Amino acid sequence: MDPRTDDLWNEFHRVVNMTSRELSEWLRTRSADVDDEELPDQAGSQLGRRVLEILGKRKTDLEDDDVDVMQRVVDRVHGQRRDDLEPTAGDVRWRHRLMTIGHDPLKPVT
Repeated sequence: MDPRTDDLWNEFHRVVNMTSRELSEWLRTRSADVDDEELPDQAGSQLGRRVLEILGKRKTDLEDDDVDVMQRVVDRVHGQRRDDLEPTAGDVRWRHRLMTIGHDPLKPVT
């Protein structure tokens, strides 16, 4: 495994601070609509669903497109947060957007 991919894997799992279950439930909640509720496995944005897929993989099973998705998520979280990723309250829409990719700004990052 490329050392850069190994570093990205670690950073991805640091910034994605929601569990698979939390993210899955969030995506289903965000997609629920009175008129049109999506199928559970199709709930949420494509990027959010890809994050869920990657969370279910082992590092050795990553494909090139998984690495691209992980980089997009890491870049997006770092672009919208301070570098230390300390729990931060902010606009609820901002928080919800980050939660759709597995990062809850109110949760501590481990």
